[in-house]
Amino acid sequence: MSLDRLAALQSEVVACRRCARLTAYREQVARDRVRRFQDQTYWGKPVPSFGDPAARLLLVGLAPAAHGGNRTGRIFTGDRSGDFLFAALFRSGFANQPHSVHAGDGLVLRDAYVTAAVHCAPPDNRPLPAEFAACRPYLIRELQSLDRLRVILALGAIAWMQVLFAWEGLGRPLPQKRPPFAHGAQLEVSKSVTLLGAYHPSQRNTQTGLLTSVMFDAVLDMARRHLAR
Repeated sequence: MSLDRLAALQSEVVACRRCARLTAYREQVARDRVRRFQDQTYWGKPVPSFGDPAARLLLVGLAPAAHGGNRTGRIFTGDRSGDFLFAALFRSGFANQPHSVHAGDGLVLRDAYVTAAVHCAPPDNRPLPAEFAACRPYLIRELQSLDRLRVILALGAIAWMQVLFAWEGLGRPLPQKRPPFAHGAQLEVSKSVTLLGAYHPSQRNTQTGLLTSVMFDAVLDMARRHLAR
């Protein structure tokens, strides 16, 4: 049943045109293509979530990259953030291969599902508050549809807050005392689900050393320990 619900939901995501600014931007980027991708046909639509419908781990990013997911049609695919993320998921056993180049490259997630707070590439990688709100129902429905969910990994402070908003949107109370976002932060949002925080694997964070492979692996190890309980 979760497979059917998630498939139907992703079909809705791909057809979405709720946000005029995001619709115009993603389509303009797809038309005008940067030089290094001039020979490629861009996806140019909202980028669906993907992964194992029986996943116990949900990873939540910010939004697709203009020349990454907006080009390839798969979130975190075809950019440096995805290179870092999927290599880490491979090392931790959540992916069958360490690279992600295009939607048909054979990547399979195991016990993991990847989504974003906003499904369209935003200008300057900055969605507006109204755009987060417009996309939030999709995240809420994913939380409802992932029947075996045990760990949510928020990639960045914005994703952390959007997960909390979505959890409240489920009508489920959150603990009164909540830690602020930090790399390695954790919060039991219910008796069965734990929210973890990690720095976003953006090129800026990884190139400056704010986020290293060792640091990210440590958070995935935390996720593994929670799943083993």
